[in-house]
Amino acid sequence: MKSSSRQEDLLKKVARLERKLMEAKEGEESLLEDLGNTVLNALSAHVALLDDQGTIIGTNLEWREFGEANAVGSTPDAIGMNYLAVCDTAEGESSDEAEAVAKGIRSVISGEAEEYTVEYPCHSEEEKRWYFMRALRLDGPGPLRVIVSHENITALRVAEERLEARERELAEKNRNLEEINTALKVLLERREQDRKEFEEQVLGNVKQRVLPNLERLKGTRLEPEAKEYVRTLETGLQEIVSPFLQRLTSSYFDLTPQEIQVAGLVKDGKMTKEIADFLHISTSAVDFHRKNIRKKLGLKSRKANLRSYLLSLSE
Repeated sequence: MKSSSRQEDLLKKVARLERKLMEAKEGEESLLEDLGNTVLNALSAHVALLDDQGTIIGTNLEWREFGEANAVGSTPDAIGMNYLAVCDTAEGESSDEAEAVAKGIRSVISGEAEEYTVEYPCHSEEEKRWYFMRALRLDGPGPLRVIVSHENITALRVAEERLEARERELAEKNRNLEEINTALKVLLERREQDRKEFEEQVLGNVKQRVLPNLERLKGTRLEPEAKEYVRTLETGLQEIVSPFLQRLTSSYFDLTPQEIQVAGLVKDGKMTKEIADFLHISTSAVDFHRKNIRKKLGLKSRKANLRSYLLSLSE
């Protein structure tokens, strides 16, 4: 009898222990489930859990609030609704996108893909909205589950559109600037051409109409003072109209007025004595000026011909 009583007591203790283990297991599962729901409800994305047939078996708080605000389906949580069937029967402008989404989710369910993602518009009458959808296969013990999330990316898309608009605006401004630069370049080229034509016209008029008359005047009987005026006038005209002389007056060469006159006569092929007679100076003074001109032009240590170099400057 005592042995039988002990066995019964032992069986009762085992039964109580098993009940406690079951209660602990159920509590742990309940705790894990509560924790999972808390995490899902804390997410900003709209999240739904699908079974292997595409039926919605759970949704988070964001999903339910969106359903209530937009009157989606018969119940805000959409539990029991087949996600794939909704996509398959979609009509209107979004039917092609819905078909692609259903195909992508089926590839995740079948194991052909680990996940499927897509961006899509979801505009309402009040505002334009864009979402990023992601379907992810959850591998592990128990039946197959697929988690589908929809994240609102409207702010990102609006920022991208503004950036694209700004880039288009900048590109248009760049095109306008390029056109303006091209027009300015054409104007500058035309201005340079007009300047050259004007110089040639002035030079031609002086050589054809003024200088010949000066030569005739020099051949007449003039008083010494008048002759000096004629020489001064001729020299001044040469300095004004000659592009060659304009180059020599640059700060780079730094020639004196007397050296400019000597250089111009050398370029014209005048010999030292002819230059001396024309300028009423000595031949040694001309040689002195020629030496300084060669030095300032960088020809001091070179055997280059002075007249040839001066001619090259006027080309």
